[in-house]
Amino acid sequence: MNKVITHSLLTDFDIDLFKSGKHFRLYEKLGAHLISVDGVEGVYFAVWAPSAHSVSVIGDFNFWNDKEHQLNVRWDSSGIWEGFIPNVEKGTTYKYKIHSNNNGISTEKADPFAFYCEKPPCTASVVWDLYYKWKDEKWMETRQNNNGLDKPYSVYEVHLGSWKRHSTEDRFLTYIEFADDLVNYVKETGFTHIEFMPIMEYPYDPSWGYQLVGYFAPTSRFGNPQEFMFLVDKLHEAGIGVILDWVPSHFPDDAHGLGFFDGSNLFEHPDRRKGYHPDWKSLVFNYGRNEVRSFLISNALFWLQYYHADALRVDAVASMLYLDYSRNDGEWEPNIYGGRENLDTISFLKEFNEAVYSNYEGVQTIAEESTSFPMVSRPTSIGGLGFGMKWMMGWMHDTLEYFQKETVYRKYHQNDLTFSMTYTFSENFMLPLSHDEVVYGKKSIAGRMPGDEWQKFANLRLLYGYMFMHPGTKLLFMGSEFGQSREWNFEGSLDWDLLQYPFHLGVKKLITDLNHLYKTEPALYEKQFSQEGFEWINYSDHQNAVMSFIRKGKELKEEIIIVCNFTQVVRENYRIGLPRKGKLIEIFNSDATIYGGSGVSNAKKVTIAAMPYDGRDYSAELLLAPLSVLVFKIS
Repeated sequence: MNKVITHSLLTDFDIDLFKSGKHFRLYEKLGAHLISVDGVEGVYFAVWAPSAHSVSVIGDFNFWNDKEHQLNVRWDSSGIWEGFIPNVEKGTTYKYKIHSNNNGISTEKADPFAFYCEKPPCTASVVWDLYYKWKDEKWMETRQNNNGLDKPYSVYEVHLGSWKRHSTEDRFLTYIEFADDLVNYVKETGFTHIEFMPIMEYPYDPSWGYQLVGYFAPTSRFGNPQEFMFLVDKLHEAGIGVILDWVPSHFPDDAHGLGFFDGSNLFEHPDRRKGYHPDWKSLVFNYGRNEVRSFLISNALFWLQYYHADALRVDAVASMLYLDYSRNDGEWEPNIYGGRENLDTISFLKEFNEAVYSNYEGVQTIAEESTSFPMVSRPTSIGGLGFGMKWMMGWMHDTLEYFQKETVYRKYHQNDLTFSMTYTFSENFMLPLSHDEVVYGKKSIAGRMPGDEWQKFANLRLLYGYMFMHPGTKLLFMGSEFGQSREWNFEGSLDWDLLQYPFHLGVKKLITDLNHLYKTEPALYEKQFSQEGFEWINYSDHQNAVMSFIRKGKELKEEIIIVCNFTQVVRENYRIGLPRKGKLIEIFNSDATIYGGSGVSNAKKVTIAAMPYDGRDYSAELLLAPLSVLVFKIS
């Protein structure tokens, strides 16, 4: 006897929206929901499985017997199975047993809309609710003041499993423990935002979270959903924005996941040339299927709604945009116009961004996109993809290539640095030194720097100073802020003991001061995406490996002067052209002794002379510290 009561949370309008790909609140209707029917407490279950001939809920409450609780298929050809099971409680583990119409195939699947999952390696879903009393009303009401494109945006990228482990027990920290240690650390170092590498449930630790099975559930490795909400709440209380990595680009083929869900290619594209990713050996969503679009956009909005995320960083956008991405000739099929662009993906990404920005004020979407695809961070109304920002992968590659070179050769490669300014303002770029740059034999960022120990750290300070002065927002992967020596290891903690050494402590102090400078000097953020906010003084002094430029805010008095010396030679009486007369005041010097530098600096005030230079009517002579970034204001 079936013990499922006929009941539905879905209206005809819900079904119409779902079928048309316009239902962006599916998490309110599908999945497992604790409700009361006729005074009886229990759970309403609903799952999309159009190729099934029967679907049962199995779990601890029925000894995983698929004959006990069979769901009812809706009459409207939506492919949704649903029903109410009395007396099922919060905390109950469950799956869906799906018998397919396709060759008698049966699958046991976790709930695609589950709010909570068992801790891996266990794979069941857990009945849960999302009740939490938030305390971040002030942040949410004013976050556009901290999250806008004309605001300082300095991101600390974190992999929770390896940021820090428990000091005495061999285990992860919990979300509650992170709410003390991590929040205090990010506040201390001055980052404006934290970016979590994927927090959604994933089965395989070496994927770092980029192979998801629980799109609506924060991973249970560190605690339950409310405990993750508490962590976000504490970050907001500290004035820190929260960015979540979001992975709509691919998903694993684990038996309990989305792949071959109801015995058919339900979520993944049925054509292997579009539905399988050769790089990650994973499946690719069918972006042209309306119900899949509803699933993905609902998922994006879910994290903004229930977890108060301030931004979504979308992973691997380039792999989504191109039909031939990582594919050889014969392994892909052109679109209807003969091109290599995935038209379904382009349409999906535009709709995703429109949904995010139209539903939530003060949020951002950020694309990890490594090609020259045009207008990624331009509004959809003028033909763009609609992202708020895009990672500047070209800058990252060219800059790291340059900094790895011995200083004696840098005069031959200055174009590697100056080239970025030819396209910097074509997009709203974020400058990333991300996790991808400290793995697979690439060494840590500090480990790439040339020279002896002093020069390595001077180069590192120079790199970070240059990064913060370059137009665009900033991102730094955890450990880089104190000069982690070895490559990142996802299985262990960062090397926090390095902070006992002056050079490492000096790098942390430098990053703290750079974050403060970025937040307090409007010239560094007000026009960070506009050509009006940047002007070269001299980019052609290759011989000395020096370059100088001006960053500008809305007011003339806000402009700052930046001079970078990319060799260890101290340059005396180095003249630069300036826009007006007055006094130059040095407000930052990466060679300061507090950072581990040599302490070469300019006098408190440098007189600007009425002497033409660098095509300007005024100029001044400076003392350039070795391997340094110097920042000045005109008084």
